[in-house]
Parts: sequence; structure tokens; C-alpha cells
Amino acid sequence: MFSGFDLRDWLLANDPALSRLRIASRVTLTIVISFAILFAIHLFAVPLPTASYGLGILLSIEGGVAVRDKGNAQQLVTRLLGCVASLVVVGVAAALEGHRVLSDLAFLVVIFLAASARVFGARGFAIGMFAFTSYFMGAYFQPDIAELPLVAVGPVVAALTGHVMRVMVMPEDWRRDLLRSLESVQGRVNQILFKLAALASEGKVAEHDRRELRVLEERLKEVVLMAESFIPRPAGGVFDKGGDPAAELAIRLFDLHLAAESAIVLSLQSVPDFALVHAIIEGRHRGLDEDRDASPDAAAETRRALFWLGETKCHLGETIAEARLTNFAGILPAEDQATATGIDFSLNNPQIRSTLQITLAAALAMSLGLLLSRERWFWAVLASFLVFTNTNSRGDTAMKALQRSLGTLFGIAIGLGLATLIGSEDAVGIPVAIVCIFLAFYFLQISYATMTFFISIVLCLVYGMTGALTVDLLALRFEETLIGAIAGTAVAFLVFPARTRGALDAALRKWFDALDALLAATVDGKPRYELIGLSQTLDAAYRDVTVAARPLGSTWSVVTRPGPIRQTLAIFLSGTYWARIVASSLGGNMGADDHEQIVAALRQARARIAEIAPRGSECFFVERQSPSSAARNLPISAEGSRLGVEMIGGVLDRLYPAA
Repeated sequence: MFSGFDLRDWLLANDPALSRLRIASRVTLTIVISFAILFAIHLFAVPLPTASYGLGILLSIEGGVAVRDKGNAQQLVTRLLGCVASLVVVGVAAALEGHRVLSDLAFLVVIFLAASARVFGARGFAIGMFAFTSYFMGAYFQPDIAELPLVAVGPVVAALTGHVMRVMVMPEDWRRDLLRSLESVQGRVNQILFKLAALASEGKVAEHDRRELRVLEERLKEVVLMAESFIPRPAGGVFDKGGDPAAELAIRLFDLHLAAESAIVLSLQSVPDFALVHAIIEGRHRGLDEDRDASPDAAAETRRALFWLGETKCHLGETIAEARLTNFAGILPAEDQATATGIDFSLNNPQIRSTLQITLAAALAMSLGLLLSRERWFWAVLASFLVFTNTNSRGDTAMKALQRSLGTLFGIAIGLGLATLIGSEDAVGIPVAIVCIFLAFYFLQISYATMTFFISIVLCLVYGMTGALTVDLLALRFEETLIGAIAGTAVAFLVFPARTRGALDAALRKWFDALDALLAATVDGKPRYELIGLSQTLDAAYRDVTVAARPLGSTWSVVTRPGPIRQTLAIFLSGTYWARIVASSLGGNMGADDHEQIVAALRQARARIAEIAPRGSECFFVERQSPSSAARNLPISAEGSRLGVEMIGGVLDRLYPAA
């Protein structure tokens, strides 16, 4: 069994800042408490209609995941406006219940308005989700107009309970999250050092070791980016001056990340000394001889990289220890910057094009769903609506549709077995359902299929406890879900298709722009804290490139190229790394002639960027040979900037090789 300390370490390793744990706990407790309050009202005050419970549960979920306004007051306003929207659409559904065709058409109007509300930002998105899910529940439970005052109890209780949970029970706290993310960075650096120690003891590096270290490097990058996101920044995103505690913390994170990357790659070229790695793990390296000469020997480079990592690791430990005492008292919170943006309802706005796609997909899913069932077609519409959420291309939409279909299929299979075993035993079924709800939202951010899997199990358990469970009903649910997923995918590919390569081209433009901006700032001799911000922008742009390229390597894709896609992404990762190396090391121990030569080479690299950037995603579809030159040592020595510039030029040439 885990001890409390070990469990916390495990959670931090898999959930930096414990954000997933907090969201899942918040949503689950909101559902449980809202249901308990509604049940108490039902028992001791006035009987509530079923729709009140359904809306209370569904809006507890939406309030936990869709309300993203900054500030408690703004969140409360959004929740209350969501309640108003919920009651309006439920009233429309109740009024049109006797006119099913009009009711169905009204649902499409609600879907159009809910999707188009996203142009108003986070609040519009949340209110739209409240309205869509509320009409879904109103049409499903069919409350009478006379019951609307009692139906309203469900949304109001859910909104107020969710707000109390968000503000008082599990509030957002950037200082707490920053500390936890720094602890996660520390833990992931230790994982890298433990792996390097294992390599040092064996004296050799196998292919599976390389893969494991690449995974550890990516996990470190993820948590460093998360930690950086919690550091308060000025409105422009770049620190105004050095000496600012927030800027100093950002620099320490930058140095640690760069040192860890260098230590990994150098250790793969020359296996490190076990005694040195062990001393760094225990914090005893400062008493050892660092050997500061500028020798380009691989072993010497590895040794210097490890000492650099050891120093940055100690600095991070000091920062964490101080933060536990002072709670980052020297870092002031960022002021909310309200950015006024114009509202664009033209087809030039991708959100408006997405609105039309969602509405058409819902109409298609509704038409086909009605052919299967007059009573259960809502599941098809629900699936067609949700597969467009948080997607940037038709490839993303197809992936999400596939995930929803598979999650529903396997969730029904497992849920049927559990519901059959549990039957009508509420004392067993309710706790199991609560656990599944928690797991669904714990995995929401990393796997949509897993979330759908657990939600499907919950529905099976509810059907089982209410005596409505049948194999035919579950088969119908899967068929309707499949119809909605297919409808969404078809519309995504045929109507205003956002091609995967189009999304990838946009991500690549951001990456090239970020790389050019970083090199330009380096040439101009900008201060280091400014270079740190530009480096973080480049890191974020690389992450966007990996997300945009993901559908190209998926097994469902018409053109599946997982090998070349990974190879090209590795080249972009290399370019990101070497640009940060140059920005970090330029201006060190070098003569004026060397400095001028490097600056000239950087200008040539910028000219090369201007030449190749318009070619966009072509780099993912070109044939390239393996590099013939031997691997180079990473620049820990004085030759770092020169080698870094050379490697950037090589990266740009490798992306678009000459015919």
C-alpha cells in the first residue's frame, strides 16, 4: 500500500499541481451535494420533478468544466446567467412538447445559438453549454409548464453549490499550484537522474534506454511549461526588468530545463560517471572537482553538463524551501487584463464556420436518429455536438468521434456486467457510480475515450438501479452515439472543412515566427529575462505543432505516416532546443571576432527562415535521408554558441532538404 507521502509523490508525478484531482473532486462533490440537497427538498419540503434532478446533475458537471472566467464574481455571474438560459430553453421545450416537429426545430435553433455564443469568449461558451444541455434534458424528461418553478430548483442549487465548491471548498490558488508544479519539476529531474545513474552503473546505453529518456524529457518539458504558466506576468507576457522575483524564478526554470536536456543527450553520447550522478542526486557534487576546462571531449562535456544540472537542481530546491516558508511573498499576483476584441459573425471567423458545422451535424444526426427511435434520438444529437468541442481540424473531429464511439462501446460492455451484478442494490450501485464519475473527470484532460467509458458505465448503473436496464436499450444508445459521431465526422470533412494540414500550417507559422523573434532578440542583445519569455513562446509553439500534427500519424488516417511524422517533429524539437541554447550562451567567453561571426550566422538563419517558412507543412511529406555526420556534443563548453548556430542551420536544412 502507498504511504501518504508516497501517494502524494505518485499523484504529483502523474498530475502536476494536482489540477486533475481538484477538478474531478470538485465536479464529483458538486454532483453529490446538489443531489443530496434536492433529495432533502423533495423529502422535507416539496416533491421535485425528475427534470429538476437531471438538470441539477448535468449543470453541476457543466459548472465544473465549462465555467472558466477569471475571478469569483465573474464566475458567479456566468453561473447565474447560465441558470437563466437553462430555464428559458427548458420552458421552450415544455411549451413545444405537444408539437414535436417544432420542438425538434427549436432544438436546432438552440444548438445554433449555443455554438455561436462562443464568439463572446469563455462566458459565451459556458452559457451555450448550459443552454444546450438544458434543452436536451427538457426534451428528454418532458416537464409540464406548471412544473417549471420546481424544475428551476435543480439549476439554481447546482449553480450555487458549484460556486461554493469553487470559491470556498476547493478554490483556485496560483501560489499553491506553482509550488506543487515546482515540486513536480524536482521529482521529474530526479527521475532523469535515477535513470542516468542506472545507465552509469551498467556502462552502456540500449535503444530502450534512449526511448525511456526521451519520454522522461517530454514529461519534464510538460511540467516545466505548466510551472511557467503559474508565474504571474505583466500584460505583455514579458518581464519588464531583471531582478524581479518572478523573472528570477522563470530564469531558474529555464536553466534547469536546458541543463536537464543537455545532460540527457550528452549522457547518451558518453555514459556518465556513477559516482558523480549519485553525488548530484544527494546534493554532494559541490565538493567535487568540476573540471572547468573547455575541452571538447565527450566525457568532459558530459561531466560539465551534470555539474550544471546539479547546480540548477540545488537552486530549485532552495526556491521550493523558501516558498514553503514565504508562499512566494515576493511575487505579486498578475492583474487581470481585460482585452477588448471585436465580435466577428462573418464566415471568416472559424467559430462561426464551426457553428454552421455543428448545426448541420446535429440536423443530420437528428434525422437519422429519429429513424431508430422517436424517444432516444437525443443521444445522436449529443454526440454530434460534443465531437466538435475543442477541435481545430477535421482530423481532430474524426479522432474525437472515434474516441467517443469506442469509449461508449466498451463502457456499455463493462457497465452491463456491473449493472447486472449490482442490480437494484442502491447501497452498492451509488458508491460505484460516484467513483466512476470521479474517474471520468480525472481522465477528462488526457483521454476523451476514457471519460466516455466511465460515463457510459454510470449510465448503465443508473438504468440498472431504476429497473430500466435492457440489452436493447444499451444497443440503441451505442447505435445513436455512432450515428452522431459519423454525422459529425461527415460534416467536418464536407462542410467548411478545416484540413489538418491547414491547422498544421498555422501552427508552423507560429513556430517559425517565434524562432525568428528569439534569434532577432539574441542578435539585438536583448536582456536575458526577455529572451526567457521568447524561449517559452517557442516552446509553446512547438507544443502546438505536435498537437496539430497528431492526426497525421493516427491509424484511422487515409495517409498514415507515423514514422516520418515523428522524425519531423524530432527535427522541430531539436531546432527549439538549439535556439534556446544559443540565446542562453551567446555573449559568454568569446572574442569580438567570434561574436561577429555568430551574429552573421544568425542573420543568415533568419534569412533561411523567411525563405522556407511559407512552405509550411510540406516538411512532413518530404523524403529525407538519415544525416551522414556523426552526432555532435552539446555546447556546454565555450564553443556553445558557435555549435548552436551551426545546428540551427542544419535543422532548417533538414526540414526542407534540397531536391
